[in-house]
Formats: sequence, structure tokens, C-alpha cells
Amino acid sequence: MEIQKIAVVTGAGGTLCSEMAKDLARQGYHVALLGRNLDKLQIVEKQIGAAGGVAISVPTDVANEESVRAAKEVIQRELGICSVLINGAGGNQMEALTNTTEFDERELLDDGSVKGFFNLNMDVFQSVIDVNTMGTVLPSFVFGKEMARHKRGVIINIASMNSFRPLTKVGAYGIAKAGIANFSQWLAAYLAPAGIRVNAIAPGFFLNDRSRKIMFNEDGSKTARAESVLGHTPQKRFGEAAELLGCMNWLINDDAAGFVTGIIVPVDGGFLSNAGV
Repeated sequence: MEIQKIAVVTGAGGTLCSEMAKDLARQGYHVALLGRNLDKLQIVEKQIGAAGGVAISVPTDVANEESVRAAKEVIQRELGICSVLINGAGGNQMEALTNTTEFDERELLDDGSVKGFFNLNMDVFQSVIDVNTMGTVLPSFVFGKEMARHKRGVIINIASMNSFRPLTKVGAYGIAKAGIANFSQWLAAYLAPAGIRVNAIAPGFFLNDRSRKIMFNEDGSKTARAESVLGHTPQKRFGEAAELLGCMNWLINDDAAGFVTGIIVPVDGGFLSNAGV
């Protein structure tokens, strides 16, 4: 089967990857929208359709191999073979975050006064690692195999500032995103003989439904966390989803980035350039 402009976007119901999916559709890609929440996927699908594009919604648990394989069969039957894979599914859970940045004796009491590392729910901690790491590995495994058969394709993983630095409070997410950076480089070297380029985009601090609860109080004022983030971001603002599109479009373009593989590109308003001192 001939490879056409077929893009698979996981986490496509989310703030960042929905914009990526819509931009790919504007460029003529037929887009498969993957995620666990069908309602959110269908909102994006309708937006793409209204703009004249082609998209299908495929409910998928990207951390489950059989679910990803089933999605691949649907996509190949309805659209064709994936030529661009955006691994954007992931995210964090509030139950996996500490509310302190360093050890506090009160967390040993486990009375709820402090949520530190020692009274986190390890099942939730593990689930954050699974959805981010295996949720990137499994689509790469399933869709990458078909790319390898045809000796071409592009995979873009979504990394994070946590891929470069261990940010406070988010231990599980940090483990996962550091792993994604390493996996992206490993996979890039491994798949180079198959004609597949693998890179990662590392967004800085972009707002979505989950992060807004962390960055803003109910009255709309910034939390201490938000003030700290913006204080370390030279551009003094949060990113907008559309600001990831230029990087994505460069990385998927075989003419512009044909010799680019195995890199993690920060799109962070200067966050990594600022030591905070």
C-alpha cells in the first residue's frame, strides 16, 4: 500500500495536540485522532471537517498494546498507512504531585497535613509513568513497524522541561519525560537505517485545563507556582499552542529537516537558558 499523507496524533483531544492535528489537516494530511475521550476527539474531528479537512476519531488507550494495534487496523482500513506519528498522549495527575518541594517531617504522620513523596499513592505514580512512557513506546512500536516496511516516516515525541531538569513536585512526570527524551534519541539511531526520523519537541510552560488549576487561583490570580515559572521564563509569559506548530512543521518536512534526527527541541520562552540566579 502506498504511503500517503497520513498522520496519527495521540492525545489529540488535548490543548496542544489538537492544534497540531488541525494544522496537519490544513496541510492536506488525513489525520487519525487518538485518545481515551471520544467526545474530545470528536470535537476536533468536527473542527477539521468544518475547515475542509479529513479526520477520524479512534478511541485508544495508548498504554495498552492491543488497543493501539486495534487502532492501527482501523486507521489503515479507513485512511492508509501512517507516515507521520505525533506521540502527544500523556500528562500528569494531581494525585501524583507533592504539595511540598522538600521533605517535611509531617508527611511521615500521613495525616493529610502535607502531601510529600512518602505519602503519595504509588499506583497513581506508576500510572503517570506508564501513560507517558509506554504511551509513547507502544504507538512507535506499532506504527513504526509499518513505516519501516516502507522505509520512510517521521515520529515526533512530546518531551518537556522535565526532560532536561528535575522540576519540583512532579517526580513521576519527570521520570517519564526524561525517559521520553532518552527513548527518542535511542529510537532515532535505531530506525535511521529504515529511513525513519525521530525527534522530540519539549514544550515549556503551556496552559491546559490541568495546568490552569496549578497556575491560577479561583479568583484568577497567579499561584506561587506560576510566579516561580514566569520568574524563570525570560519572555515572562506562558506559551500558546500554536507556537509549537513551526517546530512540528520543520521536523516533519523531509526537505527542511531531512538530516535532522535524534534531537529534543525546547520551545520554552527561554526557560532553559535561565539559571534563576
